[in-house]
Formats: sequence, C-alpha cells, structure tokens
Amino acid sequence: MKILLFFALVLFITKSCGQISNNRDEEYNKLSLQDSIKVIAYMDSISKAPLYSNRRQRYLDSALSIIPRAAELWQQKAMPLFKQKKYELGMDYLDNAVKYDRTNHYLEYRAFIKCIFQKSYKEAIVDFDLATKQNGNSVVMDHSYGFYKGLCYLQLNKLDSAQYFFIKDLNEDKNRLGESWIHPLLYFYIGIVQYEKELYSQSIESFNNCLEKYSQFSDAQFYKALCLEQQGNTKQALELLIMAQENLRLGYTINEDNSVYEMYPYQINKYSIEAYIDYLKQKK
Repeated sequence: MKILLFFALVLFITKSCGQISNNRDEEYNKLSLQDSIKVIAYMDSISKAPLYSNRRQRYLDSALSIIPRAAELWQQKAMPLFKQKKYELGMDYLDNAVKYDRTNHYLEYRAFIKCIFQKSYKEAIVDFDLATKQNGNSVVMDHSYGFYKGLCYLQLNKLDSAQYFFIKDLNEDKNRLGESWIHPLLYFYIGIVQYEKELYSQSIESFNNCLEKYSQFSDAQFYKALCLEQQGNTKQALELLIMAQENLRLGYTINEDNSVYEMYPYQINKYSIEAYIDYLKQKK
C-alpha cells in the first residue's frame, strides 16, 4: 500500500511541479502512510488552485510542513512571485530550492531569474560561474550560461566582457551545430555591443546576420536604423524605423518564453520607435 502511495505521490508532484529532483526517493520514501496521504491531497489541491492565488501558496506551505526539504516545492512557491514582480519574496523561496536541491537544476534557474527577472547582474554572474563549475557551459531556458553572462556584462557596461561571451557562444554553436543553428539573439546582442562601441559598420553587419534569420525582427531593425542615422543615412534609417514600427505592432520582437513577463535588455517598445521617428522627421 505504501509503495502505491509513493508512486501516486510522485505522479502528483510531477503533474504539479513539472520537475522532480533526484533526491525525491529519499525525501518522499521516508514519509509515513498518513503523511503520504496528506501530501497527495495537498498536491492535488495545488494542481487545481490558480497559479497566482494565496490558496495555492497555502497548499504548498502545508506540503512543505511535511517535506520541508522538497526543493521543487520551494521553486513552485517562488515561480509565480517572480512573474508578479515580487522578486525579493520569491528569491527567499528560491534560495531554499537551491539549498535543498541535489540536481544542480535550481542553481542555474536562480542565475537565470537574477539575470532576466530580478536584474541583479553581479549576483547572476556569481551563480552562473558556480553552475559552470558544476555543469560546464550548459543550457538553461534555451540559451547557454555564457549567453546570459554576456547579457549581465552588457547591462553592467562591461562591453569587452559581453562581446567575449557572445562571440564565444556564437563560435561554439557554429562549430558544434553549424550556422543554421545560430540563434538570432546572439547576432542581435553582438550588434548591440558594437553599437555601444560606436562600431556602426560592424554593428550593421551583425544586425544583417540577425535579420537573415528573423527578417521581421523589429528590435534589430530599430538598432540598425540608429546605426544608419549615425552614418548620415537619415532617409534609409527613417524607412527602416517605419518598417520596424509595423513589425513591432504585429508582434515581431524578442520572443523568448519569458519575454511575456519581463523586457529583455535593449528590447524596444512602441514609444521608443515613435520618438525616434519624430526626431528623424524633424531632422530631414
């Protein structure tokens, strides 16, 4: 009977949390029959409660009162809070997920959250360095640790370091997978670094490489237009900005899964395009 309950418990947690740490057998197999039944009931309630509700948090608290070292439950408490921009509160819970995790999964996840959500770039670099020692230059949320370190250094205005990590990532992907597998965001952020260094011709070349992979990418069109304007090509820049404005309206922007919750570095909005179009029209 206890074995059946254990597998039922694992099934519920898999359904509710999506990720089960390798220490689950040790943690959950210690439970008494009575506690196993309670946790199964809590997990069922968690899976049915609205993601952002206090009710779901209370069910998670109840489960954690029985299995306080369950890393995946701490992560589940944290995740919706980050999406609500309650970063400090969420980080308290995510720190516990990292503390109790034996898979090294939640360390890289915390590094990602610090980079994209919390925007604590120095802390994110520390976590990515630790994760790299454990896992090598592995992947979290579709990009390598090096890619996110590049974003962190870019946001800290350490342009040489940012460029190093972006180009290293690009070359590794190209050598391992081929040009067709290069993510357009790599070329985009290399172009951003070159734009910030006022290397406008190189930046345009990088944005062109990006646009070959994602032809309606409004953000790349916007920054390419800025480069063209700096080179004195005001007419061409204005034409490209108007095109970018329409593509942004159609939703062709940074389309990472989590970009629905957080703006990515250098991601544009309609107001930035409108303002620059107005500026160039007055300049003509």
